[in-house]
Amino acid sequence: MKVVDLTHNIREEMPIYPGTEPPSLKETSAITEDGFKETMLSFYSHTGTHLDCPAHIFQDGLTTETMKIDRFIGRAAVLDARKAGPIIDRCALEGFLSGHPGLDYLLLRTGWEEKWGQDEYYKGFPVFSKEAAELLVSSGIKGIGLDAISVDSVEDSDLMLHRILLGAGCIIVENLCNLEEVTDKEFTFSAFPLKFEKGDGSPVRAVAIL
Repeated sequence: MKVVDLTHNIREEMPIYPGTEPPSLKETSAITEDGFKETMLSFYSHTGTHLDCPAHIFQDGLTTETMKIDRFIGRAAVLDARKAGPIIDRCALEGFLSGHPGLDYLLLRTGWEEKWGQDEYYKGFPVFSKEAAELLVSSGIKGIGLDAISVDSVEDSDLMLHRILLGAGCIIVENLCNLEEVTDKEFTFSAFPLKFEKGDGSPVRAVAIL
């Protein structure tokens, strides 16, 4: 068995979604002074490699602790969209899904991981068309993940793709990394959230198990 880490480190100086605050990692106890180390963590629920659940968009949507635990794990494959252009259409997605029947998760490799920490990370990444997102929903998939800041473009304040996917009970995992290590493979993908009350999303430790 091989396990590939698909998760960015959480640190104070890291890329964050525009308008949110960076995380704080404050050492509250030190081994030299207290005999043990402890850290106070302060961050938004959508920091770093994280998942969105329906409660992120919908008032009465399922939360991280009310979704069934098996929603956060399943069979996955990577769609390499580095040359797809700005929009991934239904036709391109149909071909991929037909070659990978019964997927639980589709992971989208945009190539934007290479821009992590740069201003370019926040713009220009490929997104699904409305019809492609509807196809994903109709396929019965549990969720999607991608190596970019959002499934919608940062400029799209309507969050159309979030609404389509989360409205159907799908999970969205954003800011993945290391997808090159699992491209052209099928594997078990897991992205378990912190279990806090009324969770609209959560940082995750996303991994691929081969």
